[in-house]
Amino acid sequence: MYNNFQIMGRIVNDLELRTIPAGITVLTFRVAVDRRHKNKDGERVTDFFNVVAWRGTAEFISKYFGKGRMIFLEGEMQIREYTDKNGNPALWHELIVDRVCFTGEPKQTAAPSAPPIPEPPQELPEYQQNSDDDYPF
Repeated sequence: MYNNFQIMGRIVNDLELRTIPAGITVLTFRVAVDRRHKNKDGERVTDFFNVVAWRGTAEFISKYFGKGRMIFLEGEMQIREYTDKNGNPALWHELIVDRVCFTGEPKQTAAPSAPPIPEPPQELPEYQQNSDDDYPF
């Protein structure tokens, strides 16, 4: 099986690096990515992705990137189940970053208009690197 993404888009919120109780740094943010094709009105459609970076990757992104900056990300997608405020089961889709690259654009750019950022589930799970021993084959 293969779970991999590559996206390039703009960071739509201010970055705030934080540390979870286990002492691990984490950064959560959203990225706006324009689709390749235009809709029937001739306008580009933009998708917004929830992104999570851990440890050194989180520190690197918070140091060199900011709101409105173009960023290239690689990693894997994760879907988590949680219970929302009303007690209903819900799914949270997020991209877990393994690799980040500069895009070559100048540092000063304008931020796109974005919808409000939804609240993620209350607790982020502790990040665990998978090793080959974790898989049954």
